[in-house]
Amino acid sequence: MTVNEGYHFIRDALTPIYNQREAGNIAALVIEKITGLQKTDRLMKKALVLPQDQEIQIRNNTTQLLRHEPVQYVLGEAWFYGLPLYVDKNVLIPRPETEELVEWVAGDLRSRQQGMPDQSITSNKLRETDGETISTTNERQPLILDIGTGSGCIAIALKKSLFNVEVYALDISAEALTVAKKNAKAQQVDIHFLSLDILKPVQTGKLPLFDMIVSNPPYIPLKEKAEMNKNVTGHEPHTALFVQDDDPLLFYAVIAVFGKQHLFPGGGIYLEIHETMGASVKNIFVQQGYAQVTVRKDMQGKDRMVKAIFFN
Repeated sequence: MTVNEGYHFIRDALTPIYNQREAGNIAALVIEKITGLQKTDRLMKKALVLPQDQEIQIRNNTTQLLRHEPVQYVLGEAWFYGLPLYVDKNVLIPRPETEELVEWVAGDLRSRQQGMPDQSITSNKLRETDGETISTTNERQPLILDIGTGSGCIAIALKKSLFNVEVYALDISAEALTVAKKNAKAQQVDIHFLSLDILKPVQTGKLPLFDMIVSNPPYIPLKEKAEMNKNVTGHEPHTALFVQDDDPLLFYAVIAVFGKQHLFPGGGIYLEIHETMGASVKNIFVQQGYAQVTVRKDMQGKDRMVKAIFFN
């Protein structure tokens, strides 16, 4: 099997379940991961005969893909904010719209830091969480919290792209935290990972105050599951995707209350949302007394993000 034959083997096998363009994109990702050849190199070396182990891997990966397994899980890799991250069935695959959320947070913090002649901020007191004592100094870095960190993509991207910040990340899933810690180690960033359930105030009450809270919580009503692709519903973790039909705004309501107790004055909450729920999510934060509640559209023109500022 040559490089070109390997590409066409994958693409042609996948065309019954994906359109040709998507099948071609997946085939290109697999070939690049296995051979190390990007598109230009693949075209220049299309007649190159692949080693037997690479041909076997191509066939095995194609079998996995035909079971509707997402290519990111098959390859164990997803790119987010320019970073290669490990992903498996225990975490959501990072999406491009979440990169837009990260850029909003990062841009606002950069603007805030540029406008502050003294970067020191009032310190937190000592607090204890899961037996761990968390302390800060009188002159500290801005604090960011990522709720429902999953693969750690948001927390890691913010830590990598921002100067002088301290990042906390929590998740209810021990398996997800294992993935997030693996990615943080690979990207050489220090993040405080915590095993906590945001729906249980008894667990989160002792967290410190933050300058920014960011989250991509579960927000897809279960009734929409039947309309979604099998590669999502059959493989990605349901607890990170779906909410009950009768309470689709549960996480936003809980985060709104949490933020009032854990934001410094003028601190902000940044959230990814369902494209149909912009007005509803905004209303939750307005009712809780937040100021400057903003709904932002993504690059597709859909309402996908909300920012809310809180002043005590």
